[in-house]
Amino acid sequence: MTTQTLPDGDSAGTFLGHPKGLFVLFFAEMWERFSYYGMRALLILYLTKHWLFSDSEAGVIYGAYTALVYITPVLGGYLADKYLGQRKAVLYGAVLLTFGHFLMGFEGDGGQGGAALNLFWLALAFIIVGSGFLKANISVIVGQLYPRTDTRRDPAYTIFYMGINLGAFLGSLLCGYIGETYGWSYGFGLAGFGMLLGLVVFGLGKNLLLGRGEPPKPLSKMAELGLYVVGLFTVVLCWWMVQNQSVVGVFLGVFGGLLVAYVIGTAVIKLPSEDRDRIFAAMFLILVSIVFWALFEQAGNSLSLFTDRQVDRNFFGWEMPASMFQSLNAAYIFLLAPVFAFLWTALGRKGMEPSAPFKFGLGVIQVGLGFLVLVWGAQSAGMDAAVPVVFIFLIYLLHTTGELCLSPVGLSAMNRLAPAHMASLIMGVWFFASATGNFAAGLISSAAGGEGLEGAEAGKELVLSVYTTVGWYAMGIGVLVLLVSPLIRKLMHLDTLTDGDPADDLLGQNEVGEPQGPGAHPATRH
Repeated sequence: MTTQTLPDGDSAGTFLGHPKGLFVLFFAEMWERFSYYGMRALLILYLTKHWLFSDSEAGVIYGAYTALVYITPVLGGYLADKYLGQRKAVLYGAVLLTFGHFLMGFEGDGGQGGAALNLFWLALAFIIVGSGFLKANISVIVGQLYPRTDTRRDPAYTIFYMGINLGAFLGSLLCGYIGETYGWSYGFGLAGFGMLLGLVVFGLGKNLLLGRGEPPKPLSKMAELGLYVVGLFTVVLCWWMVQNQSVVGVFLGVFGGLLVAYVIGTAVIKLPSEDRDRIFAAMFLILVSIVFWALFEQAGNSLSLFTDRQVDRNFFGWEMPASMFQSLNAAYIFLLAPVFAFLWTALGRKGMEPSAPFKFGLGVIQVGLGFLVLVWGAQSAGMDAAVPVVFIFLIYLLHTTGELCLSPVGLSAMNRLAPAHMASLIMGVWFFASATGNFAAGLISSAAGGEGLEGAEAGKELVLSVYTTVGWYAMGIGVLVLLVSPLIRKLMHLDTLTDGDPADDLLGQNEVGEPQGPGAHPATRH
């Protein structure tokens, strides 16, 4: 960590009462989210309609891709913290992302032969690693613009996360429409143009950051070049892994098992009883989160295919492209995040706020209920009829309210429950669980696509059968979590928690409303 005295964050001027540097970060992150969610909206449709993968194959590819997007921030955050600094890491990530989106424009003739498919795998690899460098670090710089005690810090993160949601909403809406209406390369090209704008904004706004996010100690040109080479080597590794999805599953299983065993072993052997109990509570919540993300992430996978094939998307004579519906999550968050923040605060004042484990149970119940509502709507309409579009709006609504009960609550809970010297480790396990959930989502989507039936589209009956099964399982797990939540709350020992150093607080931990995208880095408030 640098020891030099940096100029005050306001010294370059303010806008709306905040340092101008905040808005550089706002627009850079907004355009990065625009590109990521724009590309994500089209990906499963592109895999099945252009590259002609079966639903089963496409589901696993999508799951492996999103899982890797969660894993690479571990490397990107580590290299930035130790050597590169956040600003250069974000810039490098933006370059990789822009190049990856550029490569997505080379769609070739379709099918699974020819060099174009290899370019597609390479494009995914560049986007995976670019996300790891950028997403892991840009939010860290936001906190560095403010003193620790600055009361504007939380409002700054509210502004920043509004940029994230705005980018996610517009990206899904516009790239989805352009890609499905005018051609894949145009949709991916628009996503790439958005990323290029983000890169330009971040590059031109360097001076407004006032030296924030620079390397912790002077870095030689050769050392810096070496770090960039590490990034390119990781691109090659991801290029291979995204084509060999089973390797991703083995990695998640083996490494995740070792990680959990290490955390539990450390808690049992080295920690006093209360800290040990809190680690057990955190691990329980992490396990529940895997179930949630495995179902929630059907949005960009099997649910998108179902919406494309089985839903009446006709609005006054215009058929809305299926990919555009993925914008609903961000739209609902815009509307509902303030409501949830107010609700928890109001209940807290009356001593009635549910515990974190109880909120987790509510989140899992809602994600399961969303699938059951969709199944009910489809069956009510008749198996030979298109599903009324209102049920797609309802499943996204229930999944978003579930997310608001679990995602921001989980971030805060991990930080509260972990001893200071284990905070980053526990947050690493939290995001590794998100990667596992994303990979599991691919397996569920594969099952809905008729695993082993090469080239067969998922039948409506099969998809609804899978959704019924996972919906009821989620409801059951959610109710179980509600029942054991008093025990888990007891393990948290909230009555003996004390306020520590504000520098131990996670950046943005109190905020709600980021769509679950590639890995937030568990940075602390330095």
